[in-house]
Amino acid sequence: MRGLNYNHLYYFWIVAREGSVVGAAKALFLTPQTVTGQLRALERTLGGRLFAPAGRGIALTELGHTVFGYAQEIFRLGSELQAAVTGRSVDRPLPFRVGAVDALSKVVVQRLLAPALALGRAVHLSCREGPLEELAADLALHKLDLVLADTPLAADLDLRAFNHLLGESGIAFFAAPALRERYPQPFPQVLAEAPLLLPAPRGALRGAIDHWLDRHDIRPHIAGEFDDSSLMKSFGKAGVGAFPSPGVVADDIARQYGVVLLGSTDDVRERFYAISTERRVRHPAVMAVTESARSELFAAP
Repeated sequence: MRGLNYNHLYYFWIVAREGSVVGAAKALFLTPQTVTGQLRALERTLGGRLFAPAGRGIALTELGHTVFGYAQEIFRLGSELQAAVTGRSVDRPLPFRVGAVDALSKVVVQRLLAPALALGRAVHLSCREGPLEELAADLALHKLDLVLADTPLAADLDLRAFNHLLGESGIAFFAAPALRERYPQPFPQVLAEAPLLLPAPRGALRGAIDHWLDRHDIRPHIAGEFDDSSLMKSFGKAGVGAFPSPGVVADDIARQYGVVLLGSTDDVRERFYAISTERRVRHPAVMAVTESARSELFAAP
């Protein structure tokens, strides 16, 4: 690829922000033809289309979205550079981009990330959810600084990433108070009577729960299966069924969702991993997450 022309990149950035070539031309005090020519030159350099027709206007292509993300950062840093060399104060937040596997308990994710927001400096947290493979791909492209998951990244994915075990927790089961009143049986037998909400079968935790239920000869009535743990808890709060969650945040779950603890077991363990592109973690926010998880959240009592 030829050397990048930052004037071309700047014109592209303005077009993307204004939403049209005409709007960008007015903002730049140039003719639309000049702006279009600069865009075409940038597309030739990058080897692909940056915009595609969309109705009466234009929209960013997949390549365009990628380039726009980098352009945003480049020109933000340029503004900070100008401020720094002219002696103006620059309070630059530390970017911290996190991906969390959708099956993870949102309460655990919040507890894991909380130390990163207490570093003593401004942190700009960006958090998104998705399947592990999708998040790992973005991690490899440096679109994410960290991925939180309940399984390690498989070696056969051929991605340069490293698994850091944060800790593990037993599993607790909860139910809405009204549901508990209808099913007063002791734990774990109550799970054979009350409707049960469980993680989707594809998740790592589901297999361990199924095996544990079999060992206790419990044949539950499964009222729902969920990819998203937060949605599962919302249905549990509404009294649709009992549900599992990591025991390490049992008090938080009971308080946040207004549910009662049915019982817990350490025979089912859920593990939590931080996945990064660094074998030895150096990002300050990632360091705060990993160190706090091991010394506090998952520390042995």
